[in-house]
Amino acid sequence: MSREQAEPSLAEQFERLRCNDDMVAVREGIAQHVDKEPDKVLGFIAEMDLGVPEGDGPVVYACPMHPEVVSDEPGHCPECAMKLLAVEATYTCPMHLDVMTAAPGHCPTCGMKLLPAQLVAEAGGGHEHGTHEAHGEADGIEWEDDMVEVNRLTTPANMRWKLIDRETGAENAAIDWRFRVGDQVKIRLLNEMAGDHPMHHPFHVHGAGRFLVLSRDGVVEPNLVWKDTVLIRTGETIDILLDITNPGLWMAHCHIAEHHESGMMFSFDVAP
Repeated sequence: MSREQAEPSLAEQFERLRCNDDMVAVREGIAQHVDKEPDKVLGFIAEMDLGVPEGDGPVVYACPMHPEVVSDEPGHCPECAMKLLAVEATYTCPMHLDVMTAAPGHCPTCGMKLLPAQLVAEAGGGHEHGTHEAHGEADGIEWEDDMVEVNRLTTPANMRWKLIDRETGAENAAIDWRFRVGDQVKIRLLNEMAGDHPMHHPFHVHGAGRFLVLSRDGVVEPNLVWKDTVLIRTGETIDILLDITNPGLWMAHCHIAEHHESGMMFSFDVAP
């Protein structure tokens, strides 16, 4: 290997900032889509036949992610918007599991507010430092999250995983989107917390084209990379720009097999 310097020397050119006019033009074309309203809004949501606990006793409604949120009526959690789960109206102390009553109140030993026994158990009650500190962080895929009781109840028979066109209300295979080659379509993806079982969803678009992530929860994405799949975390809103280049009938779906086999998919037409 020679140590002689090349002639002429090109070293200075490595320090010189240069500009790719083609890429500048592409980025300027994309920038106009960041602040505009989306052309399509797609909601991700799960419906589950939760039923009620066995037995003839009274029930209350509690949040699987926030066990301290308890209501006498069905509804949604004010902390995370998740649908409240029906549980037996038996209350216990998270610190003293031997304290149990049929009515809400406070622990006679430590004075702590009594919580629904079923949710105290799944939150890890009775430990020296109280309940599981990770509760309230709806940030896991199904086998990593804190909704142990809900996960145990889910089956293909009682779960309905849905994509919903928020403009028309059409669901899954009934969604009827039509585009043309050359269209650039801004799509807002909403992973909604108001369902029965919030989860992450990897959203995948087949060969109609490719897309860019424009923003996540309103924060502009600085790293523009062409993709065909994006992970929408629980409760997250992502805006993408779909650049349509190929005619045909194409599929879009959640890439978790359990979800798309339960209906979380649709097809859309692209005309030449």
